[in-house]
Amino acid sequence: KNKPQTSVQTQVDSDESDAESEADEDMDDEYDGQDLVRINGDYVEEVEICEDDEEALANFMIGAPERRNLADIIMDKIFEKEARERGEMDDEEAPQNSKFDPKIVEVYTGVGKILQRYTSGKLPKAFKVIPSLSYWEDILWLTSPEKWSPHAMRAATRLFASNLNPKMAQRFFNIFLLEHVRQDIHENKRLNFHLYMALKKALYKPQAFFKGIIIPLCESRNCTLREAAIIGSVLSKVSVPVIHSAATLMKLSSMEYSGGNSMFIRVLLNKKYSLPTRVISELSQHYLRFTSDTRKLPVLWHQSLLVFAQRYKNDIPKQHKEAMKPLLKQHFHHQITPEIRRELYNEM
Repeated sequence: KNKPQTSVQTQVDSDESDAESEADEDMDDEYDGQDLVRINGDYVEEVEICEDDEEALANFMIGAPERRNLADIIMDKIFEKEARERGEMDDEEAPQNSKFDPKIVEVYTGVGKILQRYTSGKLPKAFKVIPSLSYWEDILWLTSPEKWSPHAMRAATRLFASNLNPKMAQRFFNIFLLEHVRQDIHENKRLNFHLYMALKKALYKPQAFFKGIIIPLCESRNCTLREAAIIGSVLSKVSVPVIHSAATLMKLSSMEYSGGNSMFIRVLLNKKYSLPTRVISELSQHYLRFTSDTRKLPVLWHQSLLVFAQRYKNDIPKQHKEAMKPLLKQHFHHQITPEIRRELYNEM
């Protein structure tokens, strides 16, 4: 249930301190020796993007919808407002922010200007109470989140991850954080370090992170290799309960293929979980569905299958192992496929 509405003037003494140590964000765990990114000044960039993989994945992105960003969403809201003023939209369909007192609009418009140039220090008190408001999402739009500085997004993610329930946090991660991250990667070909740390903080709510970031990113079918590598790096460095990872593997295995699927599957499998039989079976079938696919598969796909064979060769059903023989003939990689066969069939 939503918390009681709170006046924007309310001072929240229980909010986490803005000066809190950020050491809790450094949750590095099982490093597999295959880091996907490197730090370069204030940015995080992928270690390497394979051109052949980009070409192969292009065949799987035909017909994918064009990526929408925060500016597109804001324009939709403007069109909604204009439609409402023309009488083309019922009041019940109108966004909550159209009913705000002008003073509230003024306060949060001002907060937005502060967040555009925010680098460190205390967040405005009016901003810190937003998680306790039932109309928190509409209030956020008043602050022009597409213009926030990366530092502000990091601070906001820390605040919202700590104070919103999983369902609400999922929406914040999906609409605000993910789009901010994708826009930054699109414009700079790398990700600002503070946005990288914001993603890391978001994993404190693993269910919300998977449902708000990983799954929508793969479902979009326009996830780039660069996006998958950078976001996958965050996932590789943070401990995640097996229940959330297993559910995500089930979902990734059943959805339409994209390069992001292989990247995130590989990262999760490298965590060496003891997975339920049902999940392992679903993963096997995920790979077997490519037996009749004649398109060239990216190296990422072969790598994820190799990790699956290395980690779970003793758990893969016998009939699935046998069915993988024609698969490995259909999709052969001169370096990786022999390793897969060695793992599955003890071939030298």
